[in-house]
Amino acid sequence: MRLAIIVLEDEAEVRAALARDLAPIAEVARVEFAEDVPDAWQVVDEIDADGDPFALILADHRLPGTTGVDFLVAMQSDARTAAARTVLVTGQADQDDTIRAVNEAGLDHYIAKPWSPAELIAVVKNQLTDYVIEQGLDPLPHLRILDAVRAMDGIRERY
Repeated sequence: MRLAIIVLEDEAEVRAALARDLAPIAEVARVEFAEDVPDAWQVVDEIDADGDPFALILADHRLPGTTGVDFLVAMQSDARTAAARTVLVTGQADQDDTIRAVNEAGLDHYIAKPWSPAELIAVVKNQLTDYVIEQGLDPLPHLRILDAVRAMDGIRERY
């Protein structure tokens, strides 16, 4: 079982940059990329079929067709994805879009483009740690990609 992360981004250059920056995470977690919302739902189907827990979505807002915020909102009503942590990675969401993401999609974090690789990794580790703790998962198989101190505190609190 590997924690699954979907990166929803339509621009190939940005996907490549995210893949590069997330490479240390991908050594432990399953990182899947989607170019648009229909592609993202197909990835959700694949992750679900494999039985991996859907832990995190990193979504751009401006996409062809349906927006990233619309996808995040739809995720809340799908049992497979409702527990996933959500991060909007965008430079183009206006205030109304961001408010909707927070209010209707339970947005967990916002990263503005361009991001710093260190910030991206820190946010991903923090969100994955929150997911593991909230879901009561054993953090040890994922410890390299979690906030180790918080994960171990979570273990101590459970036992």
